[in-house]
Amino acid sequence: MENSNRDFLSSPKIIEHYSLLQDIGVFSYIDQLNSEIKEYQSLLFGAAEIFNRTSIDDIMDATVWQISNQYLPSFIAFVWKPLQNREDVTIKGYQNYKLVDLALNISNISPFEPFFHENREPVLYSALKKMMVNNNEEIKIIFNNLDVLGPELLIPILGPSGLYGIILVGAKILTGAYTSSEIIFLRQLMSFVSQAIQNHIHYEHSVRDVKTGLFNHGFLTTRLNEEISRTRRTGLTASLVVIDVDKFKNFNDSYGHLAGDRVLEYLARTIKSSVRTDDVPSRFGGEEFSILLPSTDGEIALTVAERLRKSVLAMQVPWDPPLPQVTISLGLVSFNKDEDVTSDDLIHRADEALYHSKETGRNRTSVWQGPLPIKNAQ
Repeated sequence: MENSNRDFLSSPKIIEHYSLLQDIGVFSYIDQLNSEIKEYQSLLFGAAEIFNRTSIDDIMDATVWQISNQYLPSFIAFVWKPLQNREDVTIKGYQNYKLVDLALNISNISPFEPFFHENREPVLYSALKKMMVNNNEEIKIIFNNLDVLGPELLIPILGPSGLYGIILVGAKILTGAYTSSEIIFLRQLMSFVSQAIQNHIHYEHSVRDVKTGLFNHGFLTTRLNEEISRTRRTGLTASLVVIDVDKFKNFNDSYGHLAGDRVLEYLARTIKSSVRTDDVPSRFGGEEFSILLPSTDGEIALTVAERLRKSVLAMQVPWDPPLPQVTISLGLVSFNKDEDVTSDDLIHRADEALYHSKETGRNRTSVWQGPLPIKNAQ
């Protein structure tokens, strides 16, 4: 592009009529076109970066990089609904491309949904506040909390399911207010972000359990088959843990199905916090869960299982009236390249170990030992 400009400007005909072309605005128009071309190149580059990401967190990181690289805002904050059927939100704050704690206190973005259903574009925060603040106390509280940060722009992340989240963008550090063309650029960028998030949500719905957010049984089976093949290639050992809530029927019968759902929800959170990034926590169905532990031998897997069991034993599930202490029983099986097994074989063996835990007192981990008797961890 720069070489083409130099060739154009050095043409004898251009030099001959330079003053005329300058007076009628040809050169300024060329500058404007070059600026727009660079902006579209930046937009397409940003879109490619965003669509290449494979998780919501990665999409957020790529979006932050694009916005920060263009405008260098004082901060960016994502307020995001990780589960579209829940009101709960998570918050990620960034300054200078890095994650920071922005101390933002907001737990619900639903009050913004009607506005952005009608107005689907980035909006100046001050204008939005004037339009939305009324006698609704909930909205007043939300804006009071947002005022602490002092955002300049508020950008919706929208899709067919409604409002996925909002992005708060602080004032630019080096230059003035956001111009109308910059807001248009952000709107175009966010259309790519929303589509990438929508694609990811659709994929997540196909592999995750709706109630707990853990992977579903079908995804576990696929990953378990992949891990069996990997152990044969690498010679490494992997492990599978199956988990069952002890006397779960009592929660449903004595306290109601909503109480039972709450137990499953808190158990899923505890499982997530107890596993590593590469582990595969899933829900079989009902009150039964599993964790695939890639590249993990039996000794380490037993440590992971026991750590989880003790975490559940310390877990408090809020309910009125208070619920009995939740405990779990676990079954563990390990496998390597020397064993000719299928995913069904491994699940069956882990279930046998789990059944042994149930039969010998519950609230314990048992290990499948092949031809040897199943061993309790305690």
